[in-house]
Amino acid sequence: MANLTQLKMLEDLSGLLLIDKPAGLSFSTVVKTVKRKFNLVKVGHGGSLDASASGLLILLLNDANRFTGEVMGADRLYSGSMRLGLKTNTHDIHGDVVSRAEAPADFAAKVAETIGEFRGDVFQTESRWCSVRREGSAGYETADTGEHKPFLAHVYRFDVSEALEGSAAFTLSATKGLIVRTLINDFGEAVGCGAALESLRRLKVGRWAVEDAVPFDKLLEVEMGDLASFVKPFVKEF
Repeated sequence: MANLTQLKMLEDLSGLLLIDKPAGLSFSTVVKTVKRKFNLVKVGHGGSLDASASGLLILLLNDANRFTGEVMGADRLYSGSMRLGLKTNTHDIHGDVVSRAEAPADFAAKVAETIGEFRGDVFQTESRWCSVRREGSAGYETADTGEHKPFLAHVYRFDVSEALEGSAAFTLSATKGLIVRTLINDFGEAVGCGAALESLRRLKVGRWAVEDAVPFDKLLEVEMGDLASFVKPFVKEF
C-alpha cells in the first residue's frame, strides 16, 4: 500500500511513459490499468495502437498532457507482415473473409511494378469495419465504425520482402494517421491477389523508440515508488 510520500510523488509526476504493448491487448486497457495501478490523476496517450498490434505506446502523465498534440503529430515507423491471397472486410486477418486467391508466382515482379504507388502521398478510405478486442474477451469482434472520408497521408518508406509460405514481411515509415491495414489491403489489390494485415509492430513514434520502452508485463511488477525511474521528461525540439 502506498504511503503519503509516494502518493504525493505520483501526484506531481509528469512526463512520458514508454510502454511496449503486447499484441492482443487494447491500448485503452493499458491506459486504464496504469492509471489505476499507480493512482495517477491524469493519463493520456500519444496515439492509439490497435489491439492486434504490438510495440510502442506513449502515455503522457499529468502535466505532460500539454504536449499531446506534439507527440501525436510525430511520424511512425512499423514492421509487420501481410497474408497474401486473403481479403477481409476489416483489412486484417481477424475480419470476415471477402475473397481468397493464390499469390502470384511473379510476386516479386508485381511488387516492383506497383510499390511506387504506395510511397509518397497516398489517399486512403478506411474500412467501416474494424477488429476490436474488448476487455476480458478471448477473441476479436468486428465493429461497425461507419463510413469514413478519404484521408491523405504520406509514406516515406514502404519495403516488402519476397513471399514466403503465403506471407510477406514489410517495413513502413509514415506520417500520423496512416491506416496500415488499409494500405496493406490496397497494396494486395494492386498486386492482384489481395492481402490482409497479419501482424504489426510499432517501432518508433518521432524520436521515441520501442527499445527504450518498458514491457507492459514488467510494468505491472513495478512498485509505486519506483515508477518515476521509468518516466522520461518531455524535451522540446528546436
